[in-house]
Amino acid sequence: MRLHYYPGNASMAPHILLRELGAPFELVLVDRAKGAHKSPDYLRLNPNGLIPALQDGDLVLYETAAILLHLADTHPQANLMPPLASPERAHAYKWLMWLTNTLQAMLITYFYPERSVDAGNDEGVRQVQTHAQARIGLMLEQLDQVFAAHCGPWLLGERYSAIDPFAFMLCRWTRRFTGTAGAPAGEHPHLGPYLQRMLARPAVQAAIEAERPPQLRV
Repeated sequence: MRLHYYPGNASMAPHILLRELGAPFELVLVDRAKGAHKSPDYLRLNPNGLIPALQDGDLVLYETAAILLHLADTHPQANLMPPLASPERAHAYKWLMWLTNTLQAMLITYFYPERSVDAGNDEGVRQVQTHAQARIGLMLEQLDQVFAAHCGPWLLGERYSAIDPFAFMLCRWTRRFTGTAGAPAGEHPHLGPYLQRMLARPAVQAAIEAERPPQLRV
């Protein structure tokens, strides 16, 4: 398998999962700084010009949530998704869709507020970003309450799943939130310890280290 990635982007979740699986794979850097995600070669893999893309034999797959499900389904021995047709599986689908369609979508608005206003509307950019951060803050509170309710170590409770790398990745994107609009995920009473548990996993540590620039690797 070949994972086309860029450090810290939406490729981090499948990168972590590949390392959890112990499956052989190759990391292929798509250098966004040089516009490689819009190159003809990459657009043949993902016509949206977004990262990641996964090549698994003849299969080419994009969309982070789809890649996570594919990896879990093709490695059933890892038990990274609950059994089919179970209530637990239904909740796994729910959280995967919520993460990609609700939290991630609003994070994109936060990071690219200029897409929502006319060019040169600096005040509009500030307003969009502030409102997006406030809405993300409410979503993080919702996620925090999930952990408060089930008291388990992982998003689905006692089971570590393919959903956790996705939740970790999106929570990590909030780490530089400032101001009063919404606190970073790590400052929430239950999400903070959850993120520390994720950071303690060898697969997470290995993925973060592999995505560091070579001169910063230990």
